[in-house]
Amino acid sequence: MYKNYFKVAWRNLWKNKVSSVINIVGLAVGMAACIVILLFVSYEKSFDSFHGENIVRLNEVQKWPGLAAPQKVALSMFPMAPAIKAEFPEVKDYTRIKWDDKYQFTYNEKRIFVPEVFAVDPSFFNIFNFKVIKGDALAAITKPNSIAITEETAQKLFGKEDPIGKIINHYGGDTLKFTVTAVMANVPKNSQLQFDALYSLPGIHQKWMDNWGGNWLNTYFKMSPGADLKSFEAKMPGFLKKHLNGDGWKYYELFYLPLKDIHAGSTDIGLDYLNFQKFDQKSTNLFAIIAIIVLVIACVNFMNLSTARSADRAKEVGIRKSIGANRPQLALQFLGETILLSLLALVFAIILVELALPYVNNLSLRGISLPVFSQPLFLPLILVGTILVGFISGIYPALFLSSFKPVKVLKGSVETGKNKGALRNVLVVGQFTSAVFLMIATVFVVKQLKFMQAKDPGFTREQMVTIPLDRISGKGYQLFKQQLLNNTLVAGVTASQDQLGSHLDQNGVTFQYKDSPKKDLAATQLIVDNDYLNVYNIKLSQGKNFSTEKSQNGREYIVNEAMADELLKDHPGATRASLIGQRFGFDSLGVITGVSKNFNFNSMHYKVENLFLVNQSEWGFRKVSVKINAGKSKEAIEFIKATWKQINPDHPFEYQFLDDHFAEVYRADNQVSKIVGILAGLAILISCLGLFGLASFSAEKRVKEIGVRKVLGASVKNIVMLLSGHFIKLVMISNLIAWPLAWYAMNLWLKDFAYHISITWGTFLFVALLSVIIALLTISFQSVKAAIANPVKSLRSE
Repeated sequence: MYKNYFKVAWRNLWKNKVSSVINIVGLAVGMAACIVILLFVSYEKSFDSFHGENIVRLNEVQKWPGLAAPQKVALSMFPMAPAIKAEFPEVKDYTRIKWDDKYQFTYNEKRIFVPEVFAVDPSFFNIFNFKVIKGDALAAITKPNSIAITEETAQKLFGKEDPIGKIINHYGGDTLKFTVTAVMANVPKNSQLQFDALYSLPGIHQKWMDNWGGNWLNTYFKMSPGADLKSFEAKMPGFLKKHLNGDGWKYYELFYLPLKDIHAGSTDIGLDYLNFQKFDQKSTNLFAIIAIIVLVIACVNFMNLSTARSADRAKEVGIRKSIGANRPQLALQFLGETILLSLLALVFAIILVELALPYVNNLSLRGISLPVFSQPLFLPLILVGTILVGFISGIYPALFLSSFKPVKVLKGSVETGKNKGALRNVLVVGQFTSAVFLMIATVFVVKQLKFMQAKDPGFTREQMVTIPLDRISGKGYQLFKQQLLNNTLVAGVTASQDQLGSHLDQNGVTFQYKDSPKKDLAATQLIVDNDYLNVYNIKLSQGKNFSTEKSQNGREYIVNEAMADELLKDHPGATRASLIGQRFGFDSLGVITGVSKNFNFNSMHYKVENLFLVNQSEWGFRKVSVKINAGKSKEAIEFIKATWKQINPDHPFEYQFLDDHFAEVYRADNQVSKIVGILAGLAILISCLGLFGLASFSAEKRVKEIGVRKVLGASVKNIVMLLSGHFIKLVMISNLIAWPLAWYAMNLWLKDFAYHISITWGTFLFVALLSVIIALLTISFQSVKAAIANPVKSLRSE
């Protein structure tokens, strides 16, 4: 019996080639989209899953006076971890991480620079499960001047030599010698902590251990099983009050995040330097929802086409029932056909996934693969999901087809499918509503991204090259700057401690307006050299630039307009110009020499914050900014590289155009826009496939009507409008439903940006026109084909 069912199912699929292809392609595309997004979601969920349970990270909320709003940061103070462990029994253990990027190692004559090195507490391996290949990793983080390195670092530094026991040197602010005691496996890419070597934090950074004022590291705790984080956090104000001097405790809050929530749940936390490939959980959930919508649209196609073609199966049902078949048997047969079709679609979906993954990995910077053999549960889950998709798609058509009465069918008195037209219309509207909604969302997301990238930030970004400095290369900065300026390829050179577009540090300052009492507050700081404003073309609204010679008033400061307004908040009537010459700064007070216009030193997600610039060159710089003349970028880069090698022969030359850095700042937004756009495209494609199938069916069923109309004088245009008008009305209704939904969703989404585009009705009209054109092109093929057909052939049987 089942063999016979299979034969009938296969013959039916082969007989109705158009609808079968539409269903298989639609389901394959929908399944492929779901599988890819499922793999992406699974990859995101896998971050740090190889570690144990009950691991949390300590975070701060800083509420210093002067900040536009309290800010969450991933950093904490050196003495906090041992003090918390000593005072709270909920804490079993802790480890702190102090990181150094672009860390230099030398072995004999070979010198390399590795991306990231961690200094950690001896309990690091009690909390994290990183794999050790050989040697004593515990010794590396317990004994001073010992180190554990990863396989990749060992290969770069020692080649095929055994690294255990070898001595490597680090030349930085201090010259350090390390003995290699262990080799570790390379850190998995789905770990938020990415490092190339580990050494002992207490052994090297002992001088910082009692410093309650600085936030320079990350702190992780191993909590007791069942510990209540909320009640634990409630004890933190008392802890801060006990350990911080004066009223300092009022300006901080402490909170904890479980390790498994950090990767995707900390987008509102700044200075989160160790969170590799951080990605917003909301975006991941959005992708999953849209992928499911795409799959549902494909399922709707099957329901529509199956019920529309019910007349083709009516006599089959009547005959089978008349010779003894019952309704459950027929329903099972039709359901089996749907599941067979779904399984065929799965084969094509797997092929599409394999073709799509390289593009997805390139876009997302992940290493996602199809785990057909690596994860035993993958195939069973996909097969179960496919069968479920087949069941959902086919259950209604199966029940509908199996309900026909054999007497009425065989007499020809049953009007199959006629009463289901309303349901098909509803499903088509639902399909296109989803597709139009996604099209509108894609347009607004792309427009917002372009707006952020194109908006004038208040400084020059074009033709700006940035070069990182460390403690060694920084000593030669002035010579490097002078030699660059001697060449006409270079228009300007300056330096700073931080790079625009990155999260800048905050610092506390004191301000005194005339004879008023001194006021303590905090703001974002940018330590620069004297030429910074000129090179970046940052305009002053009041005062003057930094002096070229040492000021008699001590340090000089330039504040932005937002900072100026904050300083004058308690002095009604005072103007920004009156700030010039007023006492301001940290340590011994300096003076304000100028007020700059506001410029967006961060991304457009955030409003311009209070900022001050100070020319404190003796503190050293970490970024050189070189403005090159347009049209000769290649020659300028070659000249800069040659000059660097001449001054810093032992340091690799690294550079980045500032525009590329800002592209990285908006990388997550760009990823979201592209993925949403792709899914929207798939939704409209599958919807059009369904529309094509229904148009084909409609033209087929009205072939005699069309023949009569042509004989009576109807033109091709009249016939096309007759067949297309109904579907175009459904698409227009879909637009009217999608518009308010999209308007509400986009308003909600744009609130996350401090600077954003306006929602204009032009976009809605454009998408409406585009959707109608797409639908018309989809339908017109069948409509025109039917309209130009010879009416003699269609009327010959009459």
